[in-house]
Amino acid sequence: MNDDTTDDTNDPTRADRLLPACRFCGTPLRTSFVDLGLSPLCQTHIEAHQLGEMERFYPLHARVCEQCFLVQLPAFVAPDEIFGEYAYFSSFSSSWVEHARRYTAQMTARYRLGAHSRVVEVASNDGYLLQHFVAAGVPVLGIEPAANVARAAEARGVPTRVDFLGEATGRAIAAEFGAADLVLGNNVLAHVPDINDFVRGLRALLAPAGVITMEFPHLMRLIERNQFDTIYHEHFSYLSFSTVERIFAAHGLVLHDVEELPTHGGSIRIHARHAANAALPVGERVAEMRERERALGYHAIERYLGFGEQVRQVKHQLLSHLIEAKAAGRKVVGYGAPGKGNTLLNYCGIRSDFLDFTVDANPYKQGKFTPGTRIPILAPEALRQARPDEVLILPWNLKDEIVEQHGYIREWGGRFIVPIPQLEVITP
Repeated sequence: MNDDTTDDTNDPTRADRLLPACRFCGTPLRTSFVDLGLSPLCQTHIEAHQLGEMERFYPLHARVCEQCFLVQLPAFVAPDEIFGEYAYFSSFSSSWVEHARRYTAQMTARYRLGAHSRVVEVASNDGYLLQHFVAAGVPVLGIEPAANVARAAEARGVPTRVDFLGEATGRAIAAEFGAADLVLGNNVLAHVPDINDFVRGLRALLAPAGVITMEFPHLMRLIERNQFDTIYHEHFSYLSFSTVERIFAAHGLVLHDVEELPTHGGSIRIHARHAANAALPVGERVAEMRERERALGYHAIERYLGFGEQVRQVKHQLLSHLIEAKAAGRKVVGYGAPGKGNTLLNYCGIRSDFLDFTVDANPYKQGKFTPGTRIPILAPEALRQARPDEVLILPWNLKDEIVEQHGYIREWGGRFIVPIPQLEVITP
């Protein structure tokens, strides 16, 4: 019998069509970066009446593009579901507010901002940064998709529009508010599923002689320092300098400077301008960063292949310590309920059998439970009441601030545990 049907199950072209595509260049994503199993949305904290209900878990499997080397997660959930109401308020970190104050002073001096200028912040949160420009008399506008967070910014006197940035939004705001002399975004570039439309939105907002600054965790630091817990569904992309330079260039924007920052475990701040704006020459730090990433292998797929094993070693190390602590009868609690902490807890399977509770300074989270692992979230005063032997710091990027503020645990012999990049025990 003749059968004219074609068996294409081994056809690589068909197989590629079944793979997710790179959100920048469209290349099929064949290469795994790290698979962290299944995890719920990291900021969907559970209320007491929801403890008997089912949670939705999504694959937390990051892949790397073989063409542009963008590390990324698929967009399983629409941004408005994630950010429509958000539990993260920037102002609860005093060190982050101070970082923002220093930034506003630096940018005001460097780019000569004043009452004649316009500053727009994308993902402006609760006004933690723009409040400093307001105090200096610089006209500002915040763009913040989370209505509950935007209300807090408005209460600080920071005009805020509840919206997501894309090209259409950027054009509309520029037409109404005026093109911006400074467009900034801190830890937002990783949060956008359509990175091309977002960068077009930045360009649409920007005045001809204006500047964009974007801060984001540096992929190089993520890999070097085992920062796998910064991978969660709210972060769609994980960015090297070279890949971001390529993305911005595709939309007519040139990176003319880059700064290295200690924030969030190691970040970079890029400065960008319109390609036609030759008044801002490309500085030496751009070439230096580009060459450093090349020398370290970030332009070759092999650099990305060993990260999964690094992550497993961190998991084994932390679990071994917690098992030993519980076997010895030590009381262990957590500090913080950040997004990164929820990735760590879910990937490692750490629940209330290891942590009696965790504490967080954000009242919005207090009285709730961590997503997936259902660990109670209490106010920081619970540390004094419980007198734990060990406190696991989940927002490890703030460990110095936390150890300084809560060093009183030394009164009963308490110690801090920091899980990233390797297990560290701190006696205050």
